[in-house]
Amino acid sequence: MPEINADGCMIHAELTGPERAPVLMLSNSLGTNLHMWDDQVEPFTRHFRLIRYDRRGHGRSGVPKGPYSMERLGRDVLAILDALDVEKVSWCGLSMGGMVGQWLGANAPSRIDKLILSNTACYYPDKTFWAERLALVRRSGVAPLAALTMERWFTSDFRRRAPAAIARMTEMFLKTDPEGYCGCIEAIRDMDHRALLAKIAAPTLVIAGSADPATPLEGNEFIRAQIPGARIAVLEAAHIANVEKPQAYADTVLGFLLS
Repeated sequence: MPEINADGCMIHAELTGPERAPVLMLSNSLGTNLHMWDDQVEPFTRHFRLIRYDRRGHGRSGVPKGPYSMERLGRDVLAILDALDVEKVSWCGLSMGGMVGQWLGANAPSRIDKLILSNTACYYPDKTFWAERLALVRRSGVAPLAALTMERWFTSDFRRRAPAAIARMTEMFLKTDPEGYCGCIEAIRDMDHRALLAKIAAPTLVIAGSADPATPLEGNEFIRAQIPGARIAVLEAAHIANVEKPQAYADTVLGFLLS
């Protein structure tokens, strides 16, 4: 699988599916890697060539010292596309992946066909949450956040009935490099995409979780309202909706992309 040099940071990417199919690129949440999307690979590759990648600071990608920025993370994506000689993709990004997608939709419109912004936000007016999280991770690593993160990512019902999925996602979270985690937190903390949203011209679907405490429904509704012609779909899930509702998520994404 390709290792791509993005201005000195090696980015790990994986390609799956028919070589001549249109390309769909998936982008992960903070504290996960490309395997967050494992449940969607089979349904998505029936129709698309799939690009998954580990954001800088995560998974098998490099971990340069932060802080990072949304522009830097967006330019990493453009480096991947250029290296793979891919002119245009449809984009599906969840949480932080949706934040990067907003930057791409506004700043690299020629590279985006359709845009899916899932369980995401465009701005955090209160920086206290991120400051406290940064301080904790710098002091003690990511482990103290694991249990609380699973509570924010998944509903209590899903945590009870899907212990294997929770164990898999917990393990993924615990493997996240603290330096990369902090660099990405700083990108989220400093993000303000509100003025970018009206510039997005690609057909856009916003996906929200009805029980998402991390990026609540009202924030996703705001994004939908600011992007011309955007639609919204609401799933009965918390934050990592593609893991909690894998079939409904795949059906929602494909229904939009294939229409």
